[in-house]
Amino acid sequence: MNPSSAPKKLVLIDGYAMVYRAYFAFIKNPRVNSKGENTSAAFGFTNLLNDLRKKLSPTHLAVVFDPAEDHGERAEIFPEYKAHREAMPEDLRSSLPHIVSI
Repeated sequence: MNPSSAPKKLVLIDGYAMVYRAYFAFIKNPRVNSKGENTSAAFGFTNLLNDLRKKLSPTHLAVVFDPAEDHGERAEIFPEYKAHREAMPEDLRSSLPHIVSI
């Protein structure tokens, strides 16, 4: 079979959903580096990505993060959007730049 005609498999990942899942998976036993920074979200996120790649063998993979400024438009359409959600934990927020660059 010609490699260019081989079936393609695209996997799209909701980045923030995966980051939150990873962070809270280690909430009772957080991963902390030598500087005392909580690395649970980055550790779990990387493990989830690796597991997905192994299990699904995608030819293409994309992680999508909502832009920070997107909440205004969503709030106009649906005012209750995230109305009762707690603020993001600060140690999770500080790890986002590292995760987005993975």
